[in-house]
Amino acid sequence: MNEVLKQIKNRKSVRVYEDRKIPDEIKQEILNAAFQAPSAGCMMLYSIIDITDEELKEKLSMTCDNQPFIAKAPMVFVFIADYQRWYDSFSYENCNPRKPGEGDILLACVDAVVAAQNTVVAAESLGVGSCYIGDILENCEIVRELLELPDYVLPIAMVVYGYPAESQKKRKKPIRFEKEYIVSENKYHRLNKEEHKKMHYTRNKKSGLEDKDINNYINKFCNRKYMSKFALEMNRSAAEYLKKFR
Repeated sequence: MNEVLKQIKNRKSVRVYEDRKIPDEIKQEILNAAFQAPSAGCMMLYSIIDITDEELKEKLSMTCDNQPFIAKAPMVFVFIADYQRWYDSFSYENCNPRKPGEGDILLACVDAVVAAQNTVVAAESLGVGSCYIGDILENCEIVRELLELPDYVLPIAMVVYGYPAESQKKRKKPIRFEKEYIVSENKYHRLNKEEHKKMHYTRNKKSGLEDKDINNYINKFCNRKYMSKFALEMNRSAAEYLKKFR
């Protein structure tokens, strides 16, 4: 296995960091990796906000489901799906552009997340841990005000970075689903009930889960994630923001 594949395989989310700064040259290399990411039409439909103000980090950690480790992270980037930059270029050059629509902002979301993932891979190669914060979609109105975001941009991902504390280095990476449940050929395969049970049991049996416990496990997971207050808030925030594209 080559070094890149090994790092991708071993990489895990890191939420506790050593108390040391990421050197400027390392930070720049991580940013440079974002710029080399694939993008739609090479438009680079994203912006990156480097959060260096400690008070702002604290506020973002509170809006993102009250996660204190965000404020303690040595480096924080917010990745913005950005159609404002091109819309302004079109407007300045009298192209009489239509307003961006839902498809445009979704395309920009893809660009932003691909760029973010490039930084995650680059950071891992440099010994820097990282963690995605999907909760940046929560409280969208507050986040947009904090970051002074114009109309056609959306905060789609936040990533925090730092050198992993020893406890994080020793922590086991969560087990993924088996390939057979994720990859299908030529058309979508919708899993039946028994396949679903097997999928969850196979992934969790090493932690002691028994087949008879699957129902309880799924119900708890549903309430903790899918039905949670933060998930409902993300949906509300995103729906409210997307109204401007209709």
